[in-house]
Amino acid sequence: RFLAGGADPIIRVAARKGNNRTLNSAKPALLQLSDYLLTHYRKGVRPVQDWRRTTNVAIDVMVYAILSVDEKNQVLTTYIWYRQHWIDEFLRWNPEDFDNITQMSLPTDSIWVPDILINEFVDVGKSPDIPYVYVRYHGEVQNLKPIQVVTACSLDIYNFPFDVQNCSLTFTSWLHNIRDINLSLWRQPELVKFDKSVFMNQGEWELLYVLSHWTSLLSVVIRRRPLFYAVSLLLPSIFLMVMDIVGFYLPPDSGERVSFKITLLLGYSVFLIIVSDTLPATAIGTPLIGVYFVVCMALLVISLTETILIVRLVHKQDLQPHVPDWVKHLVLERATILLCIRDRKKFYPSRTQSSDISRHPENNDSTGTSCGTGKGGKCSWHPGCTLPSPPRGGGNKLHRIRKNSGLTWWS
Repeated sequence: RFLAGGADPIIRVAARKGNNRTLNSAKPALLQLSDYLLTHYRKGVRPVQDWRRTTNVAIDVMVYAILSVDEKNQVLTTYIWYRQHWIDEFLRWNPEDFDNITQMSLPTDSIWVPDILINEFVDVGKSPDIPYVYVRYHGEVQNLKPIQVVTACSLDIYNFPFDVQNCSLTFTSWLHNIRDINLSLWRQPELVKFDKSVFMNQGEWELLYVLSHWTSLLSVVIRRRPLFYAVSLLLPSIFLMVMDIVGFYLPPDSGERVSFKITLLLGYSVFLIIVSDTLPATAIGTPLIGVYFVVCMALLVISLTETILIVRLVHKQDLQPHVPDWVKHLVLERATILLCIRDRKKFYPSRTQSSDISRHPENNDSTGTSCGTGKGGKCSWHPGCTLPSPPRGGGNKLHRIRKNSGLTWWS
């Protein structure tokens, strides 16, 4: 009796530690395992047998979508698939004792979970709540969940719409230090960099790569697709500028030239009002395309001013007095020397003879003292000056000149 009575407690303890199913065979194996793991579990204690041991937490990120980029508020909204796993030394069991169960799901609220946050968080996104984690028999805990990440990002819009943005995601423990929790990457940086297996590639932004600088710092590099902005912003502006250049082929004495330029200027102003909401607004800097629009507007204003001046000169030239002789001499004689023009006759004769004919219509004596003819039909007003033959249709004018000047050899 003594041996039997003394061995009975030992057998009970061995049965509790060895095979719990023998204690209550009516319970399912999962319920027995859940009771075995969570009955005396303290979720507020870091799950290590030795408090000096560091808990290694491995994280992994896969970008699923770029939801929005707010240039004004400098905020990036992304949707990522976040994974993390660690070893919980208090969640271990022997699969043979529980119907060969190697893994099971446990409520997240019932176990210890590392307090991993992103330093750049500025708002709580609309992320679905995943209330369970997977636990394996050797204590490995996997926590997989999608997260809508709203983070602050320094956006450089100078090259809009051909800009590339680099936004950082810094994962860290909010309370524990490196001696308690050590963060590391689940996969190699080369595998993380070009992983686009789950990325939705139909939006405005294109994912280039994800860099991992340190163990807990990830950089998401994205690029804007510029086709929409090139068609809606750049091409209309280029077309209006081309039409402004074509407007210079209109005759300057026509009144349509000024009205055409004014119409282009008004049309460009309306175009800028329409696209003003499309351009990103930020206090850090002005995009280069905004400077381009301002320059185009300034060129249209200059073009309109130049057209007004030309039309003014065209209508005013009939009221201007004749050019003085000293100005003709200065331009046709002295200026040609400074400009290294050797053949000065091509500038001087036609202007000199026309001015002399109009200035001396009364010299019509046949003696040729003031407007006679020399050898070869040369005019005696200026050496080397040859009068041109009369053009067609100008017989009346030339006959009047011949009659007044006495140049009978023109007939």
